[in-house]
Amino acid sequence: MMKAKADEDEYWNSSKFKAFTFDDEDDDFTKLKESKKAVNSIRSLVEEEDDEDDVEKVSWSGEPVGSISWSVKETASSLRPAGDSREQGFPKINTTLSLPKNNSGYSLSSLFKGRAKAGGFQSFSDSFSDTTGRNYAPELRKPKSEYKDYISDWSPEETVKRMQQGKVVSLERFRSLQDKLLLLDQAVSGHDGNVITAVLIYLKKSLSKEVLFRELVARETALRHYIHYLTEMGEQIVLLELLRVLGRVEDVALLQYKEHLSIKDENKRRDFLKSCLSLPFSPEDASHVQDHYTLLERQIIIEANDKQAESSGQADIFKKYPRKASILNMPLITTLYYCCVYHYTEPEGTYSSPANIRKTFRIAEKQYFLTALGARAKLKAWSDVEALFTTKNWLGYTKKRSPIGFHRVVDLLQKNNAPVQVLQEYVNLVEDMELKISLAQKHKCHDIVINTYRDLKDRQQLLGYQGKVVRGSAEDRKIEELLKNSIRWKN
Repeated sequence: MMKAKADEDEYWNSSKFKAFTFDDEDDDFTKLKESKKAVNSIRSLVEEEDDEDDVEKVSWSGEPVGSISWSVKETASSLRPAGDSREQGFPKINTTLSLPKNNSGYSLSSLFKGRAKAGGFQSFSDSFSDTTGRNYAPELRKPKSEYKDYISDWSPEETVKRMQQGKVVSLERFRSLQDKLLLLDQAVSGHDGNVITAVLIYLKKSLSKEVLFRELVARETALRHYIHYLTEMGEQIVLLELLRVLGRVEDVALLQYKEHLSIKDENKRRDFLKSCLSLPFSPEDASHVQDHYTLLERQIIIEANDKQAESSGQADIFKKYPRKASILNMPLITTLYYCCVYHYTEPEGTYSSPANIRKTFRIAEKQYFLTALGARAKLKAWSDVEALFTTKNWLGYTKKRSPIGFHRVVDLLQKNNAPVQVLQEYVNLVEDMELKISLAQKHKCHDIVINTYRDLKDRQQLLGYQGKVVRGSAEDRKIEELLKNSIRWKN
């Protein structure tokens, strides 16, 4: 009975959750005893497991880990210099030797016992603090085939072939002029633009301009690639020198003329264009450059006058239709449209007169007609639109004539929201009957449809169209009267 009570007291005193007691036992000492018991219990479990799996550990060379020979080789490998890699690598493994699953020199029990399992007396903390420079995975040297790309003496043909394959090659070994030209000729024969351009870039860096230009004259394909390369890279100075050497004076003039695009100030651009007039252009190009200079000069004058008139409020046209943008550097047709809007009635002697612009820049009749028609229709100036079509013959009779088909005139007027009365006048001028009826029905010009069916004496079509008009309307009454008249109908 007393023994059972003693065991019970010991259970309560050693439990993780200590029960209330009146003993004066030191609390820290009690915790120490409990920790010691827990460690001893774990150690006994580990030792039992370790005894079952007690297998001899061997190294890559087949020697037992912890032996004297193993320790000597490990010490020698740790003292070997880092740069000495002649004998460094993985040793051969004896395939007849069966290795255990656990190839580490330490076991779980050795960590708790504080010693190496294979006989060494290294402590647990020392086993992790040993950070000597061992190369467990030595760096492998690159294969010799990779170094071959840089050190081999490739021929021009082999070099071009490797460049086409996307491999890295060095062109620095081609030092003499003969070798460089052979390389260029081989690149041209390979018909690969990227390779040709790469070789040309190398020649540009390694040869003088005089020598390179002289050799390119006899190589048309390489020359075209080089000119394209210089153009894309924006190397205008080198390109100009090359074109002068080639005697292509017109290309030199056009290249210099192209520089006006980088000039932002309109007065400086005008002066630059004036200086370009003396360049050796072809006759056609010289005419275009002259027109460009004249147009810009005229735009500067018109812009200055209109800007002043708009700010002073003198012209009503600028109040009713304010300007949305400057006219400077605009195309010729845009300038003509602008003048047809704001300066349509000015006399021909002024710079801003549409008639003066048409005459100065030799604008075709059809182009001028379409531009003026669009501008005046935009302003709903229908009298000006009608005046565009009105012509007089040598007898003094007036007639409406158009350089374009009247069906196109109807479409343009309809886009500018022309009233039905205006549309009807020009629909009636369409010569093709079927097209006239189609346009009249589309734009609801009922009188034209009714009169056309009457002229064609087509009673059935007239009856069918009567169902499309409003009952009791003027058009409906007109159809009824025509049906009652004694007209000799076709059907």
